[in-house]
Amino acid sequence: MPSHRLQATSSSESRVRLALQYGKHAIDVPVVLAPMAGITNTAYRRLCREYGGGLFVSEMVTSRALVERTEESMRLIGHHESEDIRSVQLYGVDPKTIADAVTMLVSEDRADHIDLNFGCPVPKVTRKGGGAALPWKSDLFASIVQEAVKAAGGIPVTVKMRKGIDQDHLTFLDAGKAARDAGVTAVALHGRTAADYYSGQADWQAIAELREALPDVQVLGNGDIWSAQDAVNMMEQTGVDGIVVGRGCLGRPWLFGDLQQAIAAYLSGDKNPMIDIAMPNLGEVADGFYRHAELLVEFFEEEGRACRDIRKHVAWYFKGYPVGGEFRAALSQVQSLEHMRELLGTLDRSIEYPGAEAEGPRGRLGSVKSCSLPQDWLESRTMDFSESRILQEAELSVSGG
Repeated sequence: MPSHRLQATSSSESRVRLALQYGKHAIDVPVVLAPMAGITNTAYRRLCREYGGGLFVSEMVTSRALVERTEESMRLIGHHESEDIRSVQLYGVDPKTIADAVTMLVSEDRADHIDLNFGCPVPKVTRKGGGAALPWKSDLFASIVQEAVKAAGGIPVTVKMRKGIDQDHLTFLDAGKAARDAGVTAVALHGRTAADYYSGQADWQAIAELREALPDVQVLGNGDIWSAQDAVNMMEQTGVDGIVVGRGCLGRPWLFGDLQQAIAAYLSGDKNPMIDIAMPNLGEVADGFYRHAELLVEFFEEEGRACRDIRKHVAWYFKGYPVGGEFRAALSQVQSLEHMRELLGTLDRSIEYPGAEAEGPRGRLGSVKSCSLPQDWLESRTMDFSESRILQEAELSVSGG
């Protein structure tokens, strides 16, 4: 594991913020791993937990697939025995189906926390009225959240959403208040619209506005958390109760250790902690990559499949490090852990982190684009029969993303 060093200035000011409280569960490290399709499976969640604390949410699963008990949906909601809070994210467009899925999770004791996804910006989802497009229909949004909370009973339900469809069609304040009124435990806001996708910079001011508008419910911020310093800055600037990390931890599971140390220092009273956390050298990166592969073998129960699955992580882990294209290509073709060990053994483990400039920009860039929506979707904030038929097509896949 990487060796981290944290230095923080002293301050007599003490913060009154406590741990996140999700039902009976106190989350001492107010950091949430955002669900990412094909990424946040049991293996990756376990890896991140080995580095630091927080709440680690499963991959997104559609409510319809779960109610139909498809093989893939049942795999997605599986948890390892070491996961003390079994967190599942549901995606859906129909209040009854969502309620049925939540009822199943609760009655069969398959989850300790349920998150509802209203933030997916993928065109194949929004063009059917799902994901980040759905909160525009305020009556449908409120009904889904109300039914989920009712079906959950004592299990905490949270909501994750975006600012809205675009800058001219913002929904986050109305949706946040509706979610609070429905009885959710927390609301998480990604500071981008669906049209923004992952371009530009996240709007932390919008997150601060939501925090101020909802003083009586926990609010979390999401967007552009690439480092421990980013996390502290967001908490300081927005007043949120916790943060949600997505793309920033791709190839960087050790980020959760950094966040744990930095946020602990901040909450203990260091108003502006000067954070100096040592980035891992190449040997430590290789160790993290190999540990990830080991956990994937255990998860899939098949070495070959695990080696195929981790291929998408190669670029993220070794981004910026001088390993060469030939090494990356070879690592992306391994068929066994033994072969992987041989390749990783050729690296100069002492090479230090080359710095952010060598890494270049992280995450997807691009520009703002028109959000794909059903025809006449923006004409009204309420649903009608013709639109409800369109919504039925929004849950055709298992993951929703």
